[in-house]
Amino acid sequence: MIDFIFEIWFVTLAGIIALIFAGLLSLWLLRQPKGRERVSDLSDRIYRGAMTFLNREYKPLVVFVIIVAVILYVTEIHDEAVIAFVSGAFCSALAGNIGMRIATKSNARAAVGAREEIGKGLKIGFSSGAVMGMTVVGLALIGLSAISHWLWTEPGKLAEVIVGFGFGASSIAIFARVAGGIYTKSADMGADLVGKVEEKIPEDDPRNPAVIADNVGDNVGDVAGMGADLFESYAGSIISAITIGAAIVTAESVSGGVIPNMEPIKAISPDLVKAGKDLLLYPLFLAAFGLFSSMIGIAFVRPKEDADIGSLHNTLNRGVFGSAAVMGIFGYVITDQLFVNIEPFYAMITGLAAGIAIGLASEYFTESRFKPTRSIAEASQTGPATNIIGGFSVGLASTLIPVVAVCVAIGLSYHVVGLYGIPIAAVGMLSTLGITLATDTYGPVNDNAAGIAEMGEMGSEVRTRAEKLDAVGNTTAAIGKGFAIGSAALTSVSLFSAYIAKVGVGVSQLSVAMPEVMIGLLIGGLLTFVFSALTMSAVGRGASSIVKEVRRQFEQIPGLLEGEAEPESEKCVAISTNTALKNMIIPGGLAVVTPVLVGLWSAQALGGLLAGAIVTGLLMAITLANAGGAWDNAKKYIEEGNLGGKGSDAHAAAVTGDTVGDPFKDTSGPSLNILIKLMAMISLLFVPLF
Repeated sequence: MIDFIFEIWFVTLAGIIALIFAGLLSLWLLRQPKGRERVSDLSDRIYRGAMTFLNREYKPLVVFVIIVAVILYVTEIHDEAVIAFVSGAFCSALAGNIGMRIATKSNARAAVGAREEIGKGLKIGFSSGAVMGMTVVGLALIGLSAISHWLWTEPGKLAEVIVGFGFGASSIAIFARVAGGIYTKSADMGADLVGKVEEKIPEDDPRNPAVIADNVGDNVGDVAGMGADLFESYAGSIISAITIGAAIVTAESVSGGVIPNMEPIKAISPDLVKAGKDLLLYPLFLAAFGLFSSMIGIAFVRPKEDADIGSLHNTLNRGVFGSAAVMGIFGYVITDQLFVNIEPFYAMITGLAAGIAIGLASEYFTESRFKPTRSIAEASQTGPATNIIGGFSVGLASTLIPVVAVCVAIGLSYHVVGLYGIPIAAVGMLSTLGITLATDTYGPVNDNAAGIAEMGEMGSEVRTRAEKLDAVGNTTAAIGKGFAIGSAALTSVSLFSAYIAKVGVGVSQLSVAMPEVMIGLLIGGLLTFVFSALTMSAVGRGASSIVKEVRRQFEQIPGLLEGEAEPESEKCVAISTNTALKNMIIPGGLAVVTPVLVGLWSAQALGGLLAGAIVTGLLMAITLANAGGAWDNAKKYIEEGNLGGKGSDAHAAAVTGDTVGDPFKDTSGPSLNILIKLMAMISLLFVPLF
């Protein structure tokens, strides 16, 4: 039995079990009552809008995948890498598709569940998120283990081919995240600016033509987009560990564990070098047992019938912390079985602890129970300007703990294991992705549920319960975004380390005294700002188009504002879709083309570019995500009746801040995760050309 567990086929089996688990959860969800005709119809409209967007998005992505596959084949990097690339793209797209289908089928069911009891609403929303989480890890493990089994006898070739899988996942992720973010915030801002600000009607009011588009956007941005994002991080961390492990295994000579052509950055333990191919197996086993830990954590999420917001938070945290504790035990046993010493376990634990620290920090800076968000609400009493200044300063301050956590994880893992330790820390951080992604994608499901409760006229009690669940979802979304950003940084550093190992660039060759390296650093830093500008301006253009359309309908459709006519919601859906698909091309293309051009000029400059992008991308992403989350919850804190409540001057200022924060937290911030990972993955794949 033990021998079977430590075989690649066991990892494949674990992935299959994850998909079966997701399938059983899906069946349970689809058996839940969907509500009366009005509620069911609203859910169906959101589902159709989401699937229409996804189908239209896939058409240009299929063309992109074919073109890149041809380029990979022509450049003769590896024929097998072409297959891996297509497989990675397919698995990433499939995970997002499945997750969004279930999410859009669960929103009305969550609203109906909340009518029964608030805990039932949370359970349905969380279970929907768990389907997404387990689908992502299941497909990633099946794909990575299949490639590993295929090329197991050739570690060097395996390391080169498996990067193609990561590049495929990254390619889907960059466009899914950018397009989804542009779509959701164009619709959200357009709906709020006319509905809440100009016409003074409630959020999710059925009279507002942009409300359906807004609810669709929650899914394409925070379900399909987030799923693709973390699929890429999850696969990338494992790939970087396999790449560095293969470099050690295939080295012609090892002196103190130093990879040939590199200065002794840090001697790798001779005992670890002797582990051989177990270095390649280790990250796969950690991921497989992390999957089982997530399943156990999911079982811990049992909400009370009449829970308050604090209790709902604790219910979700119990699952996350429980799965992390179980993973710590599994990690120790796996390490003890594979290696002579236990040092790799310490690297894994540092990553796991860093992920929890980043999540808790995001919760502190964005949750209305704590001082930072309440300070923004208090600043709203003196107008929009002080609200915006307060929110942006909170976002800037929130970078401290995540950066320290990432630095500690990098430093400690490197100290105990060497270069191999950094990707192992990333694998540790992402090992329980099944449940962390579940808590994140829970948010948009219950956000939709709150909207359906309002539009479906389900009553004030259901609406109040749904709003509580939505408020919890705002925090879990902020935590999820913080976790995604932190894992992206650690994964990018891991891929950067793999790039160094693979290209044979040593420390002295990446000195900032070299003009090429300094140029690369500046270009990498610049990309973060240009990329953010492109995505944010796209949201502005999309929102402007939605505003004009909503105003037109209010003016030209008789009786619409009085509730005597139906809005033309499909026109707002079409505007958001067209804006998103049109504006995803340039940012995505920039991320793909720039590292190739720089690498063809200088491998050292490309190293500088990756380093510059990681530093500025991490800081910018944290700032934007947490500032946006804090603005959102500051508004909700006022809406709960504090500082004058709805309709007050403070509320009007908070709405302005929330609107500014929308593209921060849901478009530009999250998209930066993929920018830094994608460029590192491309650099690693195209090393033979450099």
